[in-house]
Amino acid sequence: MYLHIGNEKILNEKDIIGIFDIENASVSKLTKEFLGYSQKNGQVVSLTNDLPKSIIVWEREGERRLYLSQLAPATLYKRSRFFG
Repeated sequence: MYLHIGNEKILNEKDIIGIFDIENASVSKLTKEFLGYSQKNGQVVSLTNDLPKSIIVWEREGERRLYLSQLAPATLYKRSRFFG
């Protein structure tokens, strides 16, 4: 199954490691370090010009991306196969 995460971007659900609320996740020191490391290594992809609401961690064949989406984690969850 596939998940539309915003701005015409669709990911295979089996490659999604996790979906996190950016407001809650960015409070942790470890998460801030992970985001900084990922940004420095060109792994962060912003899908919005507005403030992002969620972080989608994606990985396939050793390649990792962190997508910043304008969609709330609850919205993404409802769209996923896990909801139905």
